[in-house]
Amino acid sequence: MKEPMSLEGYDALVEEFKYLLEVEKPKTAEEKLVAAALGDRSENADYQAAKEKLRFIDKRLFYLNKMIQNAKVIDPSLHGHERVSFGSSVTVIDLDTDETQCFTICGVLESEPENGLISVHSPLAKAMLGHHVGDEFKIQLPKGIKEYEIEAIEYKNIYTLKKNIRTKSDYTFH
Repeated sequence: MKEPMSLEGYDALVEEFKYLLEVEKPKTAEEKLVAAALGDRSENADYQAAKEKLRFIDKRLFYLNKMIQNAKVIDPSLHGHERVSFGSSVTVIDLDTDETQCFTICGVLESEPENGLISVHSPLAKAMLGHHVGDEFKIQLPKGIKEYEIEAIEYKNIYTLKKNIRTKSDYTFH
């Protein structure tokens, strides 16, 4: 199944994949060779640590490769946001409390619910998709049914909204 994600999200996956493959894996392989030359591998903590680190890098590379192959890149800036769709930033009013909240619908790997970035597969996103400004919708939550009204729909680049943008140091293993 293809997984929707923004161009920036896709680029971040490819960047991490390349960094792990071209920088971290060769560096760790070299560390493993140096540690192996020191003698008995069964009691060599440096060798065991490098071996474990390589195993982790390989698992992460496999996962990233799978995500890259299954990516469906969507550029939400090219679409109108008259209706709620992938990439829409949606301001909703809680009809019970009159509180407003803003959610941006993004890919699974880009989601940060604590920052209002919700996965396109989340129940809230599914309930909003296709709706217009002024539409009301209901969603079943653990504490009961909540009712919302859509106050605004717009496009905002999620990477200007993200609080925790990954950097190359996030891919470095210590």
